[in-house]
Amino acid sequence: MKMNKWLVLVSVLVLAFPVSAQVSLQTVTGAQQNVNTTQGVFGAPNVTGGAQSLSREQLMQAQLAAQSQQMDLSQYIQSNGNSTGRNFNAQQQIAMAANRADDGKPKPYGHNLFTSGFVAERSDGLNSQYRVSPGDKIAMQMWGAVVRSQIITVDNQGNIFVPDVGPIRVKDIPATHLNAVVTESIKQIYPNNVNVYINLLTATPVSVYVSGPVQRPGQYAGLASDSVLFFLISAGGIDPQRGSYRNVSIIRDGETLITYDIYDFLKNGKLESFSFKDNDVVLVAEQGPMITVEGSARYPFRFELKPESRSGSDLIAYSRPLNKTTHVAVTGNRPHGPISVYVPFEEFEAFEVEDGDVVLFNDDIRPKVISVQISGSYEGPSFYSLKKGTRLVDMLSYVAIDPDSANFENVYIKRKSVAQQQKQLLEQSLQRLERSVFTAPASSDGEALIRSREAQLVAQFIERARKVKPLGKVIVADNNNVANIRLEQGDEIVIPERTDVIQVSGEVMMPQALVYNENANIEDYIAWAAGFTERAEAEQVLVIHANGLSRFVTLDSNNFWLDGDGEATLKPGDQILVLPKVDTKLMQSVKDITQILYQIAVTANAVID
Repeated sequence: MKMNKWLVLVSVLVLAFPVSAQVSLQTVTGAQQNVNTTQGVFGAPNVTGGAQSLSREQLMQAQLAAQSQQMDLSQYIQSNGNSTGRNFNAQQQIAMAANRADDGKPKPYGHNLFTSGFVAERSDGLNSQYRVSPGDKIAMQMWGAVVRSQIITVDNQGNIFVPDVGPIRVKDIPATHLNAVVTESIKQIYPNNVNVYINLLTATPVSVYVSGPVQRPGQYAGLASDSVLFFLISAGGIDPQRGSYRNVSIIRDGETLITYDIYDFLKNGKLESFSFKDNDVVLVAEQGPMITVEGSARYPFRFELKPESRSGSDLIAYSRPLNKTTHVAVTGNRPHGPISVYVPFEEFEAFEVEDGDVVLFNDDIRPKVISVQISGSYEGPSFYSLKKGTRLVDMLSYVAIDPDSANFENVYIKRKSVAQQQKQLLEQSLQRLERSVFTAPASSDGEALIRSREAQLVAQFIERARKVKPLGKVIVADNNNVANIRLEQGDEIVIPERTDVIQVSGEVMMPQALVYNENANIEDYIAWAAGFTERAEAEQVLVIHANGLSRFVTLDSNNFWLDGDGEATLKPGDQILVLPKVDTKLMQSVKDITQILYQIAVTANAVID
């Protein structure tokens, strides 16, 4: 089998009636090739692995190519930082929405620390890390040469007094070590034949004040060994708009004993222990400079930076931008007026941010490769990474096929961008139909009843129509000519199977696949499918060719099925689709509904009643 030079002709699908148009492209010349049992689609010998020699990094870059879009910085600036200037995918939109407060601004970093609604506390008020404090009660049992059983209270100096032994210091000893410490002291006096068992019975609660920008400032009871987080949670947490996560102090008798940076706990798990006493004060300071982070970052929150640490590198350490980040947009205000800058990521590390700045981490990556998929009749890999700008015929030279089973002359493309456009046009048609039906006037009660019933039927029709998913077909082959068009990210190249049947579906009595007969016409195939149903549009049917091109054919006065070029001819692999007929007696918007039915049939190769 030999293949001659081809003149490229592409047919472009148009979502209007008439439903198809042809647009010619430049001529593509291919060298004459001998086709063996297994070869490339257009004659090039099969290359092992196809175009799969690219690196894993290039493959990952190709998979991310569809998500990489150019940022409209002017839109971002004009929106005063409320717009990221790019379209995020569904998962990113959900994550960003969950991280925003009621006022629409991102929530502060660490806000979920106080939203769990659960405080881990044992019912007896004790835990294994509790440290003994004055006022605690301890049960002591001694048996053997000395028998004694008593309950001892820890005095103000942090000691317990054991007769014949003296004071034993137990303050700040963990509850799990209490028995060993007391036993060791008693053994120094009674080294033999005396057994000791010590148990901490009750812990003395302390009363601590929580003040500053918290949700519910006031006085709260806890244990001396409780963490500062326990008292902050008891007070409802830090106020996200006014309180500081970087400056939480413990004050006793007017003196600051310790200052906590909650960010150290959130990022590194560091939280220094502290033994509280009655009347201690947990003071949350006023909020410091806040920087809003958006875009390609793992933590798109509002971050509080310390006055002495406001460089871009400090913000990067907390927000953790993704590896694909290449540039950073910063908008904000300075004493001399508003600013808006767009700098490379490396330069941003030394950039000094100010309170109220909005920082957008952006991925301005221009992918050098794209990924496409092969489906239908082919051999070898189904996924290819290609250099950006690769054209269809060049790529298909590396796809292995069996020429006896692959109908490579009728290859076509399913393109996501085309499917989205088809969906938008269909939605526009459905919206026009809704307006025309739901706003139609009625001159009488009887007509109003009819319009109401019609509106219900149309609403059901629209509901089903909105569920239709267009295929996004791009017709690139016709009359054994294939357009060498530029491929796009995510394209699916379909190579149909060779077949000897004609599919008859839609409004026929027995939808089925029939063996192709070169002497039969459309009317014969419909007759072999038991004829039209009562709801069929008998004067016009849709023929879908193997290359994806759709043509409406009509019955003339001599009972011949014709298309725009004369008598309609069928080829193996074609599909005959009979559409339903809209009853003009029941429906006012027959023309609109009919056009929508045509659109659905052409774009999705489907029929809805």
